[in-house]
Amino acid sequence: MSLLQEIEDYMPGNQQEEQDKEQMIWFIKNHPDYLERTNRLAHFTASMWTVNKEHTKTLMVYHNLYDSWSWIGGHADGEEDLCAVALRELQEETGIKNAVLVSNRIFSLESLTVNGHDKKGIYVPGHVHYNVTYFAEADEKEKLAVKEDENLAVQWQSFEEALQLPDEPWMVERIYKKLIERS
Repeated sequence: MSLLQEIEDYMPGNQQEEQDKEQMIWFIKNHPDYLERTNRLAHFTASMWTVNKEHTKTLMVYHNLYDSWSWIGGHADGEEDLCAVALRELQEETGIKNAVLVSNRIFSLESLTVNGHDKKGIYVPGHVHYNVTYFAEADEKEKLAVKEDENLAVQWQSFEEALQLPDEPWMVERIYKKLIERS
């Protein structure tokens, strides 16, 4: 199934997702480079909301760029299978190798603004990440590994901690609360 079809089939769970879904569909239809970072206005990213088997904790990383705790994800970089992208990012950023998808369908949609920043000595202007989130379970006992060029730490957090530790209020209120409620 194409990403466009996957997003068209997704049933939004709230007004934020309804609006973001509409925007994403328009963007895909009007920007052939929607999967590439070379589109400096916006491009697609994928995230994995990862919980323990009891659905009481989530796996988060301390993200260098955002200087805050966040869920796991990364750029599509030309790959349309965003579920595969999210799984790969989970493995690369945390060391988790045995995560199990709860479903291969979209778990959440969100448009995320990214402020201008320096990456490897090059300025990246502000832009939008059209993000597609998927949902997986993993074993808390599996060994974790930090990806030092992106993260300072990786750890399991209770859902309460996941709402208290991040330094991005909009992410906590609009995204993490939503993901926790769906877990």
